Amino acid sequence: QVQLVQSGGGLVRAGGSLRLSCATSGDIAGVASMAWYRQAPGKLRELVADISETGAANYADSVKGRFTISRDNAKKTVYLQMNSLKPEDTAAYYCYASLRRSWGNWADYWGQGTQVTVSS
Repeated sequence: QVQLVQSGGGLVRAGGSLRLSCATSGDIAGVASMAWYRQAPGKLRELVADISETGAANYADSVKGRFTISRDNAKKTVYLQMNSLKPEDTAAYYCYASLRRSWGNWADYWGQGTQVTVSS
């Protein structure tokens, strides 16, 4: 029943901006860390940014200064604001969340992925 639904991907010109959203739904009692990963064809999935339940954030060096991860705990949603996009940012982006179910179980969940394509 728990789902992570992503939105906000698409095609953008180099230098443009996109904002990704990942909304959790279901009988969720708590959200711990949340993160964004990306995977380009022929590449390993890499961590883009993560954010703790208290709001502490970390970024991959390649996106530092350009991307901002944030979360809305009331909405149980994580966002990724992507500015100054480069062609090398082109990838499928996946959100991740560690969620606690209503009965107390913690588990890892992934979004369905959304494509971000940055043209030169």
